[in-house]
Amino acid sequence: MRILFVFPGLSQRLSVSAQVMNSIMAPVPLTFDILASLTPPDHTVDYVDDHVQPIPYESNYDLVGITVYTRSANRAYQIADEFTKRKITVVLGGWHASALPQEAKQHADAVVIGEAEETWPQLLKDLTQKSLKPFYQAERVVDLMTLPRTRPLSSKRRLSLGFIQASRGCPYGCEFCSLTNSRFGNIHRVRPVDHVVQELRHMPQTFLSFNDNSLTVNVAYTKQLFRAMKQLNKKFYCNGNVDQLRKDDELLRLAREAGCIMWHIGFESISQEAINEIGKRTNKVGDYIEAVKKIHDHGMVVSGNFMFGFDADTPDIFASTLEVVRRIDLDVCAAAVITPLPGTPFFKRLEQQNRILSTDWSRYDLHTTVFQPKHMSPAELDEGTQQVNRDILSFSFNSRSILRSLPHGLPATFSTWQRNWALKHIPGW
Repeated sequence: MRILFVFPGLSQRLSVSAQVMNSIMAPVPLTFDILASLTPPDHTVDYVDDHVQPIPYESNYDLVGITVYTRSANRAYQIADEFTKRKITVVLGGWHASALPQEAKQHADAVVIGEAEETWPQLLKDLTQKSLKPFYQAERVVDLMTLPRTRPLSSKRRLSLGFIQASRGCPYGCEFCSLTNSRFGNIHRVRPVDHVVQELRHMPQTFLSFNDNSLTVNVAYTKQLFRAMKQLNKKFYCNGNVDQLRKDDELLRLAREAGCIMWHIGFESISQEAINEIGKRTNKVGDYIEAVKKIHDHGMVVSGNFMFGFDADTPDIFASTLEVVRRIDLDVCAAAVITPLPGTPFFKRLEQQNRILSTDWSRYDLHTTVFQPKHMSPAELDEGTQQVNRDILSFSFNSRSILRSLPHGLPATFSTWQRNWALKHIPGW
């Protein structure tokens, strides 16, 4: 059986420079690498990135699997419909298809809901036996201890940023988060450390990013992992939470020794009222400065994400956030409009309050307001967020992160610049 995995692009086409950069640095989504590793060897697996490659509609595939994110759902459905016209079996999965499976089913022969490791092999078997079901959903949590080593579909792309996953799930349940509000998404699980290390040894990329929601949930596990990574000569980014990074010097020391260049932190807001509103238990605004200073003291840089549009936000939130960003000395920063993704409590709450203004999924790009804010107009929220991004993605701001990453070597400096460039030039990156 010939299988094609498709990563849909966004509704707007990338510029030529963005396409070139994306083709160099963008990895294959980790989901496809995992599914490829679970596909029997008698099947062939191909991959296409719609951002930079033409979709091979005329090729003779038996099965096309498409991952659906909300912001690219319209494009995903368009691609699916085109393959369906050609009598090719189409399967949709991903966050958006899992949240709205009945909608996705209108464009596919089958929809995979939630984690696919348990259901993908059965789906392939059913398709071979001509007994494909309309929906596939795992009835138990995936045990990461039993998964095989990932089969990378982009093993030759040495210049790209490699992706790896050591753990899955997040127990915190923030209101806006698709992961923690999906089935089994709030159950934190880890892979065996030796499995992760062996996978890292076989990755051609020097620079990589951990796809884990946070490496500060199970700190004992993370410390064990970092100790095992010391001799691998990898450089990496990873996600962490303010509370643990502020207080755990041993974790930061081990991270630096393992090759960590940058910690990504979801600060979300400088308003503690807004933080409490979304239920982010790991964040205390008063801890931000100390957490960033601790990471800097251990020789790593900090990337911070902020969102605007909380019910606690008033028009002065934009200037106040810029002031705090400069004061806490962030190296890399990005701002987004908080977006009510389908399936989350945030979406359901706004829907019940009749505040959802659009369900055109192409507008759910984290940069466009699709709901009625409480204390400003949608236009004010859009413009305020855009202005913050213009300021924090300026050369004067980015130069600090580049200078701070110089001690990691020129490749690390370039990798940090890559992320800054992507945040500015690639929509939804």
